[in-house]
Amino acid sequence: MSGNRKRSFQLFIKRLLDICAALFALTICSPIYLIVVLYIKINTNEKVLFKQERAGLNGKPFICLKFRTMTSEADSDGNLLPDEFRLKKWGKFLRSTSLDELPQFINVLKGDMSLIGPRALLVRYLPRYTQEQMRRHEMRPGMTSWTAVNGRNNVDWEKKFKMDVWYIDNWSLLLDFKIFFLTFYTVFKRDGISKTGHATRDEFFGSKDNRDKAN
Repeated sequence: MSGNRKRSFQLFIKRLLDICAALFALTICSPIYLIVVLYIKINTNEKVLFKQERAGLNGKPFICLKFRTMTSEADSDGNLLPDEFRLKKWGKFLRSTSLDELPQFINVLKGDMSLIGPRALLVRYLPRYTQEQMRRHEMRPGMTSWTAVNGRNNVDWEKKFKMDVWYIDNWSLLLDFKIFFLTFYTVFKRDGISKTGHATRDEFFGSKDNRDKAN
């Protein structure tokens, strides 16, 4: 079997595993979903699901689903307050345990996402990537990733994107299995949940080389 045919077959198996895992999580684990919904309802009157447009395969936008972890508190002008004011104790718990990401199994089932792949980031970041960084969109974004098990949100953007592209170039089913099992260890340790000095994650404004060219 040629290299391209082998990769195509492995990608088919990857998609099949994604579908099976998503169906399992959405059915067998439904009591966990109910508990999380009730937990959020007890702590806030806002909508349980948080929907945000993210960049998917080949940069195509899709609506990423998560359980709400922050309030929608705004200032007198209607602008959202900084994350550190809207992220309450109950939201921090959902983030630290990754329970907030359970609805993404719906995205996996729909084909917007995969279990493993570069993390789905904001659409507004697309024009800020270098050509090399843009390669992170050559595969579906994942619920967990190579970066997630190597520093999570506490990795600087440049290093994060290098790891994303490394994953694209070195992808295999074996690597996915490795990331899958390492994810449980990472969640258990609760390391790298947020960027040091930030409530969640700092904004990506573009690589230094790109900013220098723009100036």
